[in-house]
Amino acid sequence: MWLARQMKPVSATSDAELGITTISGRKVGVAARGEVRDLPVYGPGGYLWTPANGAAVLVMKGGPGGEEQCVAGARPPEDAEPIQPGEVYIYGPGGNSIYLKQDGGVEIRGARVSVDGELSVAGGLTVNGRPYEPCDC
Repeated sequence: MWLARQMKPVSATSDAELGITTISGRKVGVAARGEVRDLPVYGPGGYLWTPANGAAVLVMKGGPGGEEQCVAGARPPEDAEPIQPGEVYIYGPGGNSIYLKQDGGVEIRGARVSVDGELSVAGGLTVNGRPYEPCDC
């Protein structure tokens, strides 16, 4: 009994925290409770992202004892428009974006939009349901 009262309670630890990137690249540096460097960046499958310096990012901790860390995501911009449940909005620098809407619509925005692929009739590029034909206007 006496020993049980003498033991200190374990302090709560967080498995995730908000940090600010200090070094950008394939492995990033993040300042949270202190600066940690060479953290890998993880994202959803098929999505490649490198946070910019000064970006607010989510740092996840795992592994034995919580000593292994990685960057798992970023806070969206304050001025981002709300999207509907199930929609996907991918944004980048300079206002470029891809927006997959709930109604089946797709919006692609950018200073320059390039489409690369085979322009054959079978499964090629279509615009409004019709095969794309370049114009020599």
